[in-house]
Formats: sequence, C-alpha cells, structure tokens
Amino acid sequence: MYPGTLDSIVDLFEHLPDEEKRSLLISYADSADKYGPTEGANYDLEDIRKDEECTDTVGIFLTVDEAEGSASEFKVSLGGEVQTLTRAMTSILCRSLAGATPQEILDCPADFVPKIIGAELVRQRSQTVYYVLSRMKGAAKVYLARKRAGETA
Repeated sequence: MYPGTLDSIVDLFEHLPDEEKRSLLISYADSADKYGPTEGANYDLEDIRKDEECTDTVGIFLTVDEAEGSASEFKVSLGGEVQTLTRAMTSILCRSLAGATPQEILDCPADFVPKIIGAELVRQRSQTVYYVLSRMKGAAKVYLARKRAGETA
C-alpha cells in the first residue's frame, strides 16, 4: 500500500503499545543525522528554508536515479531547534521512501502518520507531524515538473 519499506515500518508501530512507540520514535530521532546531506554531493533538487510550521530551517535534498527506474533518495538537514518528533519522522521517511519513485512519493497517503506516532501525538503536534512528508512531496512534485518541462523543450 505504501512505497518503499514504509509498509513494514507502519506494521511494526501499529502493534506496539504507546510507551514502546515513544521509545522507538526517540531512537529514530537520534538517528536523524545519519540522513543528512553529504558535503560536495550533487542533488537533483535542493530546498532549504524555514517555514512557519517548523521551529528551525529544514533542507530537503532529493536524488533520483533514472537508471534504477527513477528510484529516489532523500537527505534532510535539520536545524538544532527542530523537535524530536520531526527528527523521528525524518528518519522514518528517509529510510522508508528510499527507492520509491517521485510519483510514488506524491501518491503516498498521509494516513500512516497516526499509525506510527499515535492519535494523541497527532492531535498535540498536528502541523509538525506532517511537515517533512509535505516537504518531500513538494520536492518530488517540483522534480517531476522540471522533468516534464525538459522533455517538452
């Protein structure tokens, strides 16, 4: 139903009690730096900005490998003020969407978010829990638009 390995991550979280979910989310948050951009790397799309929904600057870096059937990889830079939950979702999304096509990313429904973090945290942090996913979808949309424009030129 979901692209990449997101199905297995959702399945894991759905079967955990809330306390274990929180513990696993903290573990994912702690590994967010692993998905940071590589200095000197070339990315197909870079989007670095601070939005109202987030406490600090976030950079989305997208690489698409056309030779692998448009497989995507995201790297994300997070400022020091970015909340733990946003860091956790960053790790989850970078890991689980690796290898998905830009179109699969755009088509990915956001209904998995409460399954991962729980309905209570969704209510408390309604904007921030969807922030990274919306930024990744935006990057995929811009990439596809540029690709289409290049094909018609």
